[in-house]
Amino acid sequence: GGSSVSTVGSFELAALQETGQPVRLIDVREDWEFEYNRIPGAELLPLHDLEFRHADVLKPDETIVCYCHMGMRSFNAALWLKQHGYDKVKSLAGGINRWADDRDDSMPRY
Repeated sequence: GGSSVSTVGSFELAALQETGQPVRLIDVREDWEFEYNRIPGAELLPLHDLEFRHADVLKPDETIVCYCHMGMRSFNAALWLKQHGYDKVKSLAGGINRWADDRDDSMPRY
């Protein structure tokens, strides 16, 4: 595939989850951030661990959505994964911050 990364909005992600098709939701933030707040169903795989652990955790044919705080780290993570054969990877636009705005008012912010 190409090296451009698709982003997905928070409503789009929620709709995707509601279809029931399997989506791996990967939180690429640090441990303390994941402890503080997270999107339900997310798995933690910090950006700095990605190149060492991706092969143990992810499969190239899975639909994967990465997210972070504001959308920068997850974009970089998705780009890296795309370059390493993960064709169906996307980044959550605006990160968990935007998700909280759009989907979950009760979520703590930082």
